[in-house]
Amino acid sequence: MTKAPTRPGNARRSERRRHDREIVALAVPAFGALVAEPLFVLVDSAVVGHLGTPQLAGLGVAAALLTTAVSVFVFLAYGTTAAVARRVGAGDLPAAIRQGMDGIWLALLLGVAVLAVTLPLASWLVELFGASGTAAPHATTYLRVSALGIPAMLMVLAATGVLRGLQDTRTPLYVAIAGFTANAALNVALVYGAGLGIAGSAWGTVIAQCGMAAAYLVVVVRGARRHGASLRPDAAGIRNSARAGVPLLVRTLSLRAVLMIATAMAARLGDAEMAAHQILLSLWSLMAFALDAIAIAGQAIIGRYLGAGDAEGARRACRRMVEWGAASGVVLGALIVLARPLFIPLFTGDPTVRETLLPALLVVALAQPIAGVVFVLDGVLMGAGDGPYLAGAMVVTLAVFAPVALLVPALGGGLTAVWWAMTLMMAVRLVTLGLRTRSGRWIVTGATR
Repeated sequence: MTKAPTRPGNARRSERRRHDREIVALAVPAFGALVAEPLFVLVDSAVVGHLGTPQLAGLGVAAALLTTAVSVFVFLAYGTTAAVARRVGAGDLPAAIRQGMDGIWLALLLGVAVLAVTLPLASWLVELFGASGTAAPHATTYLRVSALGIPAMLMVLAATGVLRGLQDTRTPLYVAIAGFTANAALNVALVYGAGLGIAGSAWGTVIAQCGMAAAYLVVVVRGARRHGASLRPDAAGIRNSARAGVPLLVRTLSLRAVLMIATAMAARLGDAEMAAHQILLSLWSLMAFALDAIAIAGQAIIGRYLGAGDAEGARRACRRMVEWGAASGVVLGALIVLARPLFIPLFTGDPTVRETLLPALLVVALAQPIAGVVFVLDGVLMGAGDGPYLAGAMVVTLAVFAPVALLVPALGGGLTAVWWAMTLMMAVRLVTLGLRTRSGRWIVTGATR
């Protein structure tokens, strides 16, 4: 009997289900790992907060400096994911792991360089940040000790990128959970049990991060030995990883400049506005974790399709992920509106802050569908290795956003106007990334771009 031909509609539905399963399998563990990382600082804050207000203030300053020093190198994860995924798609696992090792060696070198700068300048950096006289000694102590973990932190970023490129987001989730648990236990034991104070909290973080880096290295080394990949540093490979990371570094710095400008403008509006802005930023960051998880899936999936030479498969995967991003944004926006009576009292009881917060909160909710698509397109282009375009697009976005945001206080605008400017920023990103995606110029197949 002749088999009935598959109907186009059934084939499309089957393909969509396959994409959905793959996106969920990668995005859900990635979201868990993303959420686990900020909990390190949360645990430190909870433990150190019982030592006293100066210690907690010092931790806040040092943690902000440390987070900035590490987050600007997030390209170690993003760039490595795309490069490794391409090799996986091409069916060359030894080369994929070799590519990942280049990223890890680069992370180690950068970590040592940042450590060499941070240690002698710790006191000056704390003073530059504006820490009070009572908080500054505690901030300096925490920063100097925790800086010892910077090489491990950057290696964790790169190794996470390796495993994501290998289509494995579960292992990073397990490592993040183990690291968070160890950090919590070590904080209590060293701060109170050993009586080390704020230095004990910093040592707990250093030990936990080193443990996470060691766990990742065990996984990567086993894979390298299994597939016969070299573990030795390769100068040419490290240079190539660094060269590919420069555009993503520019993109990240431009994005951080946007956030800094928005915060500076909110601070000029008054204490109530700044307090409300901080709540909105925290909420925005939480929403970003959910959307970034889909983007991470996009990096891994798109890189693999392009490495396998399947341009049409990459296009179809991109379309499905955009649908996921838009739908997720709509759901998150609705949740913000519907759940506002529940979470706002958790942040503040000040009626002035609440009154300032509410209209800006609605703007944030309205922007979520835009953000959902933007995050996905960002991940798609990263997965394609389209770093130079991403850098240029973000610089253009900053150039549009900065003058608009800077005019808010001058024109008498309030916090809602600041967040309309943030929405404009996301809209510009939507246009620039959308045009690039529609053009198809990002589609470059092969094991390398």
